[in-house]
Amino acid sequence: MSCWDTVQDYALRSIGIGERLLPRDDFTLCKQVVLIGSGMIWNVYFGVLALSMGFFLAVALAMGKAARRTVLRKPSEWFIFLFRGSPLFIQFFFAYFVFLSLKGRSAIFDPFTAAWAGALVVLFFNTAAYSGEIFYGALRAIPRGDMEAAEAYGLTGWTRFRRITFPTMLRLAWPAYTNEAIFLFHATTLVFFTGFPAWQQRGDALYYASYFADRTFNPFVPYPILALYFIGLTLCIAALFGKASRRLNRHLPAERRRKMSLRPNFLR
Repeated sequence: MSCWDTVQDYALRSIGIGERLLPRDDFTLCKQVVLIGSGMIWNVYFGVLALSMGFFLAVALAMGKAARRTVLRKPSEWFIFLFRGSPLFIQFFFAYFVFLSLKGRSAIFDPFTAAWAGALVVLFFNTAAYSGEIFYGALRAIPRGDMEAAEAYGLTGWTRFRRITFPTMLRLAWPAYTNEAIFLFHATTLVFFTGFPAWQQRGDALYYASYFADRTFNPFVPYPILALYFIGLTLCIAALFGKASRRLNRHLPAERRRKMSLRPNFLR
């Protein structure tokens, strides 16, 4: 089997297109690169959806935590504390147990026992909590002079939030939020090592890397391949967020524009 045949058979296997069975022998470098790359589809799926949906919840949580009313502040504080205070690995296990318990009571919860929906919910809540704390810190760091200037111009309520508060918060929080985005994509490797099963062996990149490491008794080939994939993904995220950062800071003088620096969080 040529490498091109391997690409045709396994490039989309993680989403159910192509060869149904995993290779049992002749674990060539091409097979490992293609299958691990196929699993990256799931990592990108989890990361993109959780990050895009979690952004809006994070903004709401930050505003709620900064609110003066207890009825808005306390739920936001406890939500952030719960998901930042517990390990993500445990959150996956607990969520799968809850969804599995609810499955027998209503058919609505059936999809949430699968990784594509259940694990996505966990990642969505987790990144919203971390991002919410980042945005809350940015809210507290908004210069008082900006708010006073907004009041002087008669900007209040939604208009002030849309034109002053939100853009300034986003600009201040963006470097830390970039690190959160990178960590979230790395955290997607935990999905299929928790309670959520890999149906018909359709797992993510780490799932396939572990499969090859177990079969070949040589982890020094599949895991470096996995690392290279994630390094490439990290560079893409940094480039996209760096472009967004330049857009957010376009109104500032050149000497005041903060350059993006890649400082990923290795531990939480």
